[in-house]
Amino acid sequence: MTNSEAVTTDETTVEETVEEAAEPTTNLEDKLVAEGEIAGDYLEELLDLLDFDGDIDLDVEGDRAVVSIDGGGDLTKLVGRKGEVLDALQELTRLAVHQKTGERSRLMLDIAQWRQRRRDELAALGNKVAQRVLETGEREELSPMTPFERKIVHDAVAGVAGVHSESEGVEPSRRVVVLVD
Repeated sequence: MTNSEAVTTDETTVEETVEEAAEPTTNLEDKLVAEGEIAGDYLEELLDLLDFDGDIDLDVEGDRAVVSIDGGGDLTKLVGRKGEVLDALQELTRLAVHQKTGERSRLMLDIAQWRQRRRDELAALGNKVAQRVLETGEREELSPMTPFERKIVHDAVAGVAGVHSESEGVEPSRRVVVLVD
């Protein structure tokens, strides 16, 4: 085998590898778009049944479909206290997608931008507590949170040098603890 043959073989292998690597991304994105469309149809029917007005927006963020409902003033009723109704609707929507596709969905549902506002609040809280722990040197425990909420706080704390966070406790009382490194 000459060097030119080896190069050709190596280039072909690299090209094939790149093509194969690109296919799963496209297939994953197509799958997530399909999940979003199924969820959108389900939620549209639900909104009609409940006589709620709202615009449904479908998106893909990372490795999950994201469905947002915005518009009508009474949508906050679908969020509930501390997002409990929203969490239940998200689970029902995931079940509807699972029923159609046969695969478990990690779809995220947001209503009236509640999750986005909550994400912003928790990131600010994580940063504020991390700064305070850095200054005082004393550990701080936060209130119990859902896994979604804890992840946001952990990410915010990770952005502050000199401190780290851990989760302690058992669901539903699991909480974030911020400590000095």
